[in-house]
Amino acid sequence: MLPSQKTAEQIAATEKLIAEKENLLKELRQKLKEQESKERTHREIERGRLLEKMIDGADAFTDEQLQAYLEKTIRSNYAVKALAELKEQIAAEVAAQQGENGEAAGEKSEAEQTTGETV
Repeated sequence: MLPSQKTAEQIAATEKLIAEKENLLKELRQKLKEQESKERTHREIERGRLLEKMIDGADAFTDEQLQAYLEKTIRSNYAVKALAELKEQIAAEVAAQQGENGEAAGEKSEAEQTTGETV
């Protein structure tokens, strides 16, 4: 076999491998999109359930009536303050988690830091 034939075969094999990996990547992206959609749908259903549980008679409201009620309620001074406090609490929790993860990363061995692999 001539060197050029061997190189051409290597190119063809590599192109086939690239096509396979691209198809796998496409499938994984589609799977992720479907999972995110299911999670969003679950979250929306769960929040709707909570809303109907907390607002007496909510199931009798039209969508427009419920939206008007929520807009008035959520924009009240009390609700704005409560939301700001909740956001601060979440930010503090996230910062604390990131601090814990940063400390754990600092404890990795030199080999782990260099290769990214656990030794």
